[in-house]
Amino acid sequence: MSARSTLVPTAASCGARLDVYLARELDDISRVRARELILSGDVLVDGRTARPSHRVENGQLITIELPPPVPMGLTAEPMDLNVVYEDGDMAVIDKPAGLVVHPGPGHPEHTLVHGLLSRIHDLGGIGGALRPGIVHRLDMDTSGLLAVAKTERGHASLAGQFAVRSVKKGYLALLCGRPGNEHGLIDAPIGRDPRRRRQMAIIARGRAAQTRYVNIESMDRFTFVLAMPLTGRTHQIRVHFAGIGCPIAGDELYGGWKDVAPRQFLHAAFLRLARPSDGQQIELSSPLPEDLCLPLLRLGGDKLAGRQIAEMVELARKHFQNEGS
Repeated sequence: MSARSTLVPTAASCGARLDVYLARELDDISRVRARELILSGDVLVDGRTARPSHRVENGQLITIELPPPVPMGLTAEPMDLNVVYEDGDMAVIDKPAGLVVHPGPGHPEHTLVHGLLSRIHDLGGIGGALRPGIVHRLDMDTSGLLAVAKTERGHASLAGQFAVRSVKKGYLALLCGRPGNEHGLIDAPIGRDPRRRRQMAIIARGRAAQTRYVNIESMDRFTFVLAMPLTGRTHQIRVHFAGIGCPIAGDELYGGWKDVAPRQFLHAAFLRLARPSDGQQIELSSPLPEDLCLPLLRLGGDKLAGRQIAEMVELARKHFQNEGS
């Protein structure tokens, strides 16, 4: 069933665009969604249709008919997903390696989105579609924390936080080689590699990209690091470390030694963001999965095992906080 809302603008709202006014007054819709509703005739001003650019006036009666979310046409697939946080607007999943996030060419099914349609039973609809909102992604072979929106409000909030770079993400990575500094900032633009279209590369005409890192432990020919991307470019961490001569272990696409780890040694271990409902900061962490612990233990022995890993990662996280990240 559709839901009806009624608004009466006050003097303080006089002159505001109708689409802007609706997005401001209704928590569960974005300005884009408000525009769609207006153009589809689901918004009436004093009983008449209007344009998104209509300027609201004091005392007008605005009615909004919200149609029920339309199913995406995807089949829900039961999956054993590890949901580490969930509220009415969002959820955070600890994604396993090998799982594609979103349907696309070559991956029409068996994606995280298919699993979420089965796992999350109170999706509120985003953009009029009954679907989870993917606001950032992890590569198929990268494991770890991934936030998804359940409602229009959640999607607008999370997308906005990523847009202004207020979300803090920390990745654990094992590098082939040793960076020149114990900690640093890699600032290099990233774009599609003109010679190898499957890959990204550091190129002058690419989009601005920045990654901060701090070394946790050096061992033989490898370095265990915590990386914090300040931007969100495709393959950013992988490309940046390859660009300084220290590709991620197991990442064959960018030159990492393949016999070290069963996959690219990259795990999204930390996520700090504001809860859409009230703006409260929440911070979540994910332990290094077993398939990455084993090669690390072979290289570093008991020194990097269990609780000691967590302690060193905590020190690294505080390092970023102290620098104002």
